[in-house]
Amino acid sequence: MKKTEFIIQDLLSKIYQKQFPNGKLPDQRTLAEMYQVSRYTIQESIKNLNEIGVIKVVQGSGMYVYDNLQKNPLIFNSLTRTPYDRISSKMIEISKVKSTPKDAQIFQLHPSEEIWIFQRVRIVDFKIEQIEVSKMPVSLFPDLSKEHVEHSIQEYVQSRGYEISHYITSYTPTAVTKEHAKLLLCKKGTPAMKIANRCLLHVGRVYEYSELTAIDYTCTYITPFDKEMHQARQS
Repeated sequence: MKKTEFIIQDLLSKIYQKQFPNGKLPDQRTLAEMYQVSRYTIQESIKNLNEIGVIKVVQGSGMYVYDNLQKNPLIFNSLTRTPYDRISSKMIEISKVKSTPKDAQIFQLHPSEEIWIFQRVRIVDFKIEQIEVSKMPVSLFPDLSKEHVEHSIQEYVQSRGYEISHYITSYTPTAVTKEHAKLLLCKKGTPAMKIANRCLLHVGRVYEYSELTAIDYTCTYITPFDKEMHQARQS
């Protein structure tokens, strides 16, 4: 594990255990001495924690944990830890097709209603890291366009007057197909992560279903120990 990754995960652990009085982290010099690393390594670690929304840096005052952080589970991955200005999307194709029975079930549609299906790549720091194939119901989003796909689906959905509720995500190990290998500039069979997302509105309807193939994918999360759940699983 890289030094920065170790420091990030160790600081996250200390933050969740409320080891910093008043939510204030030690200064960079103290942290460098604590972890026996250079100031540069500490600065990189702090930059990462700042970018994923864990801490805020107040000039002349110090580094503070966001107030609501410990009330929420933290999950971040290769994309969510990267600022939006370093991520871009490029659409490969988009079309309208008749929904399959499975599509109709996912989106609560009548048989044969149309859905959008589009493919795009995610580019991080000028490198293609993910290929995404998504579906959205035409009845909810009749004017979906290339501009929306390449900008932000979440912003587009909200601009249509819908309120986003939550996401259900599953992760499965996979291997890069011959078709995707050409786009990802890697060999066929390269290990990758398949990420399936169901994106839901507050009214309970799924507004998007997507499947991503990601290379160089990492995911870090913190799960509080649930004693009651642990005992229930043993019984």
